[in-house]
Amino acid sequence: MTDLSVNLNKIALIRNSRSGNYPDVIAHAATCITAGAHGITVHPRPDQRHIRPTDVTRLHQLIKKYNTENNASIEFNIEGNPFAEASAYPAGHYPGFISLVLNSPPHQCTLVPDSNDQLTSDHGFDLKKSGKKLSPVIQDLKRAQIRVSLFMDPDLEQISIAADLGADRIELYTGPFAECYLKNPDSHETNTLFAQHCKAAEHACRLGLGVNAGHDLNLQNLRLYRTLPHLNEVSIGHALIVDAIHSGLTSTVQTYLKTLNPA
Repeated sequence: MTDLSVNLNKIALIRNSRSGNYPDVIAHAATCITAGAHGITVHPRPDQRHIRPTDVTRLHQLIKKYNTENNASIEFNIEGNPFAEASAYPAGHYPGFISLVLNSPPHQCTLVPDSNDQLTSDHGFDLKKSGKKLSPVIQDLKRAQIRVSLFMDPDLEQISIAADLGADRIELYTGPFAECYLKNPDSHETNTLFAQHCKAAEHACRLGLGVNAGHDLNLQNLRLYRTLPHLNEVSIGHALIVDAIHSGLTSTVQTYLKTLNPA
């Protein structure tokens, strides 16, 4: 079975467009858990464009409480740039990524090589360049009993280095695959990219690494991607929230109309 971790960044993005706490990120996390999601993912960036440090603290408390009361194993996954330092932004103080993670320890921390000015993650680690700097970070997280996953392209040599550094899992970056699938799900390019991901997953498994995947996965391309060998977990946010809006929009409009005109 492949686990689904729901990324709540877009819920927070909508909330941050107004003052107040609507929609409530924590309440929506609870809804996802009740609906059967295996985990919750957040990506607290320094500029706090969506998830804020306070969200991380409250989500940690929510999931810990839920697991204790229900004898459950809902996973909390925090992803982000391991080298993001403490900083001050208009949205408030950011304590630094690793400090934030260690203060609200998740079950899994997914390290991602994105910069503060990136719109979204768009490539995996080049561990030939950053491996030496990453190594002590990985060890610190593991000493805190946090599973470590590295955001990676389907590059066998790079995945081998991830294993050497002591990572527990990789998360395969699925953006290029999703883009090709959208253009033509049956194209040679789509099939070639998926084959590369399959080889990467097989290689990771042989090295003892778990395999996660994420970025622009949706209900359409999952029909193929779910067949990836050894796929432990997918993290999905943008498409899932868009689908939720689409699936619920008609009934929501009708409910508003009935509320306005009960007769």
